[in-house]
Amino acid sequence: MNVAIVGAGKLGLKVISALLGGDHSITVIDKDEEILSKISQQMDVLTVNGNGKSISLLKELGIGSFDFLLASTDRDEKNIVIASFAKKLGCTKVIARVRDPEHMNQMEFIKDTMNIDYLVNPDLAITMEIYKYLVEKYTLNDGIFTSGKTALVQFHVKKMKQLIGLSMVNVKKVLPTMLIVAISRNGKIIIPHGSTVIEAGDTIYLIGEKSEITALHRKVHEKGKYTKLQKVMIIGGGKTGYYLARKLSEFGIAVKVIEKEKERCYYLSTHLDDVMILHGDATDTSLLEEENIDEMDAFVTATGFDEENLLLALMAKRHGIEDVISKVSRTSYKDLIESMGIDMALNPLDIIASTILRYVQGSKKIISSLLIQGQAEIMEIVAADNMHLTNIPLSELELPDGVIIAAIHRGKQVIIPHGETVIHSDDKVTIFCLLSDIAELEGLLKPKRGLHL
Repeated sequence: MNVAIVGAGKLGLKVISALLGGDHSITVIDKDEEILSKISQQMDVLTVNGNGKSISLLKELGIGSFDFLLASTDRDEKNIVIASFAKKLGCTKVIARVRDPEHMNQMEFIKDTMNIDYLVNPDLAITMEIYKYLVEKYTLNDGIFTSGKTALVQFHVKKMKQLIGLSMVNVKKVLPTMLIVAISRNGKIIIPHGSTVIEAGDTIYLIGEKSEITALHRKVHEKGKYTKLQKVMIIGGGKTGYYLARKLSEFGIAVKVIEKEKERCYYLSTHLDDVMILHGDATDTSLLEEENIDEMDAFVTATGFDEENLLLALMAKRHGIEDVISKVSRTSYKDLIESMGIDMALNPLDIIASTILRYVQGSKKIISSLLIQGQAEIMEIVAADNMHLTNIPLSELELPDGVIIAAIHRGKQVIIPHGETVIHSDDKVTIFCLLSDIAELEGLLKPKRGLHL
């Protein structure tokens, strides 16, 4: 497919990296010639130096022949206009990144009036993942996800204490017809391998035949686990802090937001009902103590600085707060996060890139997909004969560490795969993938070269 991306910022680069793994021709448009030069040296894309709002530029590119355009500049209004122009000029589908709450309040009107197919908002996307974790606790709906004859169950390992201390090899002896596809440990989703050992604080994601998993779910499910959530403190009153405070407040939770900028505090206080807005520096521990940090049920760090978010999250964890969640954009911090014991660390770029990728693919490859704790994705695909992952033993696929083939649905048969399992054409395949590895997964799903005559 022909895809145009306007705006080579963090989101644009993330989406480009993901799409490069698939069978796409990508054109990148940006006004910064230096950035484009770096991109052209590192990636196999066409770069165009210019203004994406220029109708003559869009016509010159032949935007009417493109399948998708993503407008991801740093301004909402510009993205809306670019997407609208591209659609008017014949681009099949257009996507605009929109972040401002005022725009999100009239999203459907903007889409209809400007003829935009899809609006994406990284701040709102991460908000929904945090909200789901805090209020519902389970990443999966009520702790279980079912599709056809397979099902995935999520539970804390304390519900099956016999698994603690076992490696994946030994787990197979205890649960021979099921497969652990992921472990949530200290705020990080882990794709387990043969030597991975289950620890006492782990949350397990286990897949298998639907009737067996449903029976297990009845034994391990914890009802109403987090209905006691009453007080939440949010550090950072930016767009993520705003969306989350509004969502939690509407649910009936007492929310405190601490924000450094006085002008932003005024905006928050005039746009949020029943939320306490505090002007101050959250790195001042005396302020947090004055605001009774020890009484909080949850603590969310959502400033624009990863280092500050992690430092404050670590401090909150040492105060004994049960749920500590941090917004972190740098993937290089993922190992550090695991050692810190934070309950959940989310990267908004990973989440929104995955959302855009699934929209671009439509139903051609992906039957369904579901985000897991904002860090991984479980998806179902129909295997095609010319995909890289078909007609070869899984042991020879050289799967990335963040990808696992979880189950295969072949006719009336459910197969929990092993190294010698081969995926056939028309198999329905369930795949578990870390969002950081979606580009590598795309390479497995794209057609093999040289097969078309």
